[in-house]
Amino acid sequence: MTMTQFQTWTQFQSRMQSHSRRLPVLSTLAALAATVLSAGLASAQSLPPLPAAIKAAGLLKAGVRCDQPPYGYKDETGKFAGVETDMAIQIAAWAFGSPDKIELTCVTAENRIPQLSGKKVDLLIATLGVTPERARVIDFSKPYRWGGSDMLVAKDSPIKKLDDVAGKIVIMLKGSTQAKWFEDNMPKVDNLRLNTASDALQSLKQGRGDAYTHDAATLIVIAAKDPSLRLVGEPFAISDAAVGVRKNEAEWLAYVDAALDRMKAEGLYAKWVEKWIPADIRPFYTEAFEKPKPTAR
Repeated sequence: MTMTQFQTWTQFQSRMQSHSRRLPVLSTLAALAATVLSAGLASAQSLPPLPAAIKAAGLLKAGVRCDQPPYGYKDETGKFAGVETDMAIQIAAWAFGSPDKIELTCVTAENRIPQLSGKKVDLLIATLGVTPERARVIDFSKPYRWGGSDMLVAKDSPIKKLDDVAGKIVIMLKGSTQAKWFEDNMPKVDNLRLNTASDALQSLKQGRGDAYTHDAATLIVIAAKDPSLRLVGEPFAISDAAVGVRKNEAEWLAYVDAALDRMKAEGLYAKWVEKWIPADIRPFYTEAFEKPKPTAR
């Protein structure tokens, strides 16, 4: 996608807010309850038994992103929002009979796996790409979408393609798929590794780096907000996104996989994409849930 395909960030937010106003005047969690009720009790039988440890806790502790719209972020009122956030809420609703039975925790690319391994959260639905390195530490659910990477640069930057960053400084997040990709494929590129997307964006604007690499879905939103920036537009590091759970929790993994199957069967991904993303940019995200991964560098 090019910048001309997108509206400004203000328009994006306005449409998101307009979209919300067309929903009943309820909290995000309460709105999810209507979806749960409409699904019917019969389909709940398709889920396996909840593991004893999760059931005993009485609520789901989920790690989600808070700085990556439209998948996981906090809206202008500070409420959790986004497609993956709604996925976590839906799992809690099915597991405990109420979308309120959830404790959401903001995680970053760097701390999300330690948060899971340290039992601060029960699962991660946090733009988590499937990689062999991560699979040695945690278990992944079946993929529910794919995600690609891109680079953000100043509008007048001479960088036109991926190879143009040779000898330049690329800003990236610690623990991210992009950081690993550059290590493996372009090790001579200088890099500046930061903790959050907001830190990375600020550093790019300050001229501390020549490009900022991240998930394309996130960079599209940033580029739409700031006309002084543009996407390079050469996709790379495309990977499946999945839910992360701890090793050796087979029952819990089976439950999560079954929940993902049910989300797909009931068309919930499409509903959440429609809920959180304006129509003019929706196809990019719909493809990530519905079509096979494209070939990329």
